[in-house]
Amino acid sequence: MTPIELAEKLHAKDVVLLAGRLLLSLIFVHEGLQLATHFEGAQKAMAALGVGTPLLIATILLQLGAGLSVALGVLARLGAIGLGLFCLMTAGLFHTNFTSQNELLHFEKDLAIAGGMFILALSGAGRLSVERVLTGFSKDTKIDPPIEQHLLVGETSLPV
Repeated sequence: MTPIELAEKLHAKDVVLLAGRLLLSLIFVHEGLQLATHFEGAQKAMAALGVGTPLLIATILLQLGAGLSVALGVLARLGAIGLGLFCLMTAGLFHTNFTSQNELLHFEKDLAIAGGMFILALSGAGRLSVERVLTGFSKDTKIDPPIEQHLLVGETSLPV
């Protein structure tokens, strides 16, 4: 048995997708909970950056909602796209002082997380997800269809 056959038999792709989803979502769920449980302090800190209360509330809801969506695998593609775009906006709006090594690190971290989220949006949550459980493990259900390979050009695209 080749390593590829073994990985397919063990559904390694789905285990890796689950681990990746949990690791990617952890920062958002944690930060959303921190902002929500320390709202007054977060409100003052955000105001100093020019972010008003409505945008703070939207940020908390996005981080918790999309973070849990990715972690649990319920509408994970949508959650991943939302968080990926959030990371790009955060990097571009708040971490552009590249003379500060800390700000540069946060800028690069946000770009890396956005990249991971966009890859997750393409791949889907995999078999180990709440959405898969809710659909009853039906073999006919195609929650996260595989990315199709174009035979002539060798490019990948989402199935439509």
